[in-house]
Amino acid sequence: MAITQALCNSFKQELLQGLHDLDGHTLKMALFTSSATLGATTTAYSTTNESSGTGYTAGGATLANVAVSLSTISDAAGALIYNSSASNRAIAVIDFGATKSVSSGTLTITLPTASATTALIRVS
Repeated sequence: MAITQALCNSFKQELLQGLHDLDGHTLKMALFTSSATLGATTTAYSTTNESSGTGYTAGGATLANVAVSLSTISDAAGALIYNSSASNRAIAVIDFGATKSVSSGTLTITLPTASATTALIRVS
């Protein structure tokens, strides 16, 4: 099992097909354990090997206006950004580089600045 950071292959094709409306659709980020297999070939969100814990909701958090609350998560090795408005289709996989844990605190995931050279999702 491995989490390999990538922009999902299916997302690239679906973006060109007009499936994803990144301004209008609801995008979410779900956390996964180190037992998950995620990478460029991931096509959709699944609950298989999703992290769990107090303060974490299955399916993850919406990327816009996320509320911060105290969490207890013991095994988060990566995340999947997916489009819940388009049948939970996969967009990108994030590898944390190591398993992250938090106990009665806040797990903060800082995404890069949205610019042409640093944005998490770039089509080039």
